[in-house]
Amino acid sequence: MGKKRVIQKAGGADSNSARVQKLPKMKIDFGVLNILSTYNNTIISLSDTEGNIFLSSSCGALGFKGARKGTPYAASKVSEMVAERAKLIGVKEVGIKVRGIGSGRESAIRTFASKGFEIKFIKDLTPVPHNGPKPPKPRRV
Repeated sequence: MGKKRVIQKAGGADSNSARVQKLPKMKIDFGVLNILSTYNNTIISLSDTEGNIFLSSSCGALGFKGARKGTPYAASKVSEMVAERAKLIGVKEVGIKVRGIGSGRESAIRTFASKGFEIKFIKDLTPVPHNGPKPPKPRRV
């Protein structure tokens, strides 16, 4: 049989340093934090005022699986990670746009605020149906 060949990734064992290298080279003072919180996941992205996204992460990307992705703890961990990377870019002030009805929306805002960012505004952009579609006819048995 013979020896098995071991293939190593080009980047070494430290994957955290690889993430730091992927950050944009530009410096940004003001950013818009978009929080999409559903029952199953929380997605947080940081963009400029025109909507160009610089940083993005979700609970699933951090390794949470199944029902744990929708928890406030997972949302706070994602917010913590995005805040840490936003400091490296140079963001000092943020505006927050929240969309969705999941349990992670408030904990993500609190965690991001506790990291020392100045919050200019918080907008709730959750879509609300205005009466919606016509319900189906009742069943005849």
